[in-house]
Amino acid sequence: MEKVRVALIGAGGMANSVHYPSLVKFEDVDLVGLCDLVEDKLNATADKFGIERRYTDYRRMLEETQPQAVYVLMPPHHLFDLAIYVLEAKLHLFIEKPPGVTTEHTRQMALSAERSGVLAMVGFNRRYIPLLNKCKEMVSERGEMLHCVATFYKHHFAGAYYKGAVDILTSDCIHAVDTLRWMAGADVTDVVGDVRYLCEETYANSFNALMRFDNDCSGVLLGNWCVGKRVHTFEMHARGISAFVDCNSVAHVYRDNQEEGVTLSATEVAGSDENRVFYGFEAQSRHFIDCIKTGAEPSSSMQDAVKTMELVDAIYQTTL
Repeated sequence: MEKVRVALIGAGGMANSVHYPSLVKFEDVDLVGLCDLVEDKLNATADKFGIERRYTDYRRMLEETQPQAVYVLMPPHHLFDLAIYVLEAKLHLFIEKPPGVTTEHTRQMALSAERSGVLAMVGFNRRYIPLLNKCKEMVSERGEMLHCVATFYKHHFAGAYYKGAVDILTSDCIHAVDTLRWMAGADVTDVVGDVRYLCEETYANSFNALMRFDNDCSGVLLGNWCVGKRVHTFEMHARGISAFVDCNSVAHVYRDNQEEGVTLSATEVAGSDENRVFYGFEAQSRHFIDCIKTGAEPSSSMQDAVKTMELVDAIYQTTL
């Protein structure tokens, strides 16, 4: 079996909990090297996943290991220079969300990928959640999406993200923004936003928006970071059918005003009770590797991520 040579930059929490455990399972992936500035983290992570070659200089790693693709997993305000270096080296790139501190960062990475003729993919993992995909498939059988909703609530009073380096909407609530675009399956034409500072004076923590897509679907974003607990749910509606989805547990699908709907379990649809599997992280990496092997454009490509970042901008710009 032809193996894709993958180098890894970053030994943080998400790398260890969801990304590298997924990659190490794939028989067609060879993890050729790991880089991190903190040697204790570097060695602990490399030992955990059986990675022999370890570096604190990513340039040296890329030169010596000759990968085809690189995972760069680090905070967004530390990301840009490394991502551009990887792309200009003509290597495929995977990064976590957000794809940049600004839309211009994202656009420049997309342009660099195009110039180099390589793939760049952003970790919008909600697109790859098995339960959400199953529900979208069921709803779409009735025709065009008419209405979709993304709700993202969190109990967060720990201050601005990364000490204010990146706002919460761009850094985290962007998951809900991107999933709205994916559920609608179309481009946004009109947006009205409502961004507020609630319970806090130094950073925005309430994000709401109403949008219209070019297929006439309506989208609703409901987000708030100062409420009772984390609740992250989705709705999809087409003619005579509705899906209400909690990707951590179950979805309920109702057809034609029938009282009894269909209940789907997140773990049963995914075939696993591991979070990295039923929450889409494994499928996300599988998609990236498959795209490298076939040359297909990833669903959450850097080029597509520009549109999600532009929608974030529009929510701010249209706030009443």
